[in-house]
Amino acid sequence: MKKIIPLLLVLIAAYFSYQNNQPEADSVSRIPGSTSSSLASREQVSQDALIADAFRKQQSNISVTLNGTVIALLSDDNDGSRHQRFIIKLASGQTLLVAHNIDLAGRVENLKPGDSVSLRGEYEWNNKGGVLHWTHHDPSQRHETGWIRHEGHTYQ
Repeated sequence: MKKIIPLLLVLIAAYFSYQNNQPEADSVSRIPGSTSSSLASREQVSQDALIADAFRKQQSNISVTLNGTVIALLSDDNDGSRHQRFIIKLASGQTLLVAHNIDLAGRVENLKPGDSVSLRGEYEWNNKGGVLHWTHHDPSQRHETGWIRHEGHTYQ
């Protein structure tokens, strides 16, 4: 345990340093066109813009569907409900911490930096870019069902 704490502190410091060097996600351009791939691109830009807007306005409790690239794997949060944690980067450049409850859903297997993931969850604001959680089903049915898709598998 004593060896994990310094490692965790280094990872947190690296995340904050990385986050502070990210460009602002203020400008998002819409992609014209009417093809299905253009529609998917526009929907993604719209979701990324929604996150950027929520971050600027310090808003939370926003359901979103996103695509991102894994840029860092963090240790599991084992305090209370266990969560698999990793950081993704959106097409807009904004980064988000993903907190995936592995007591309610399966762990995302073989996840590594550089991997693409699709996610559905609830955005919560914080001053480092935000957190995406509820990426799983809610046994109490108070939250919309979320999920993570990675390498052809859906975790929820």
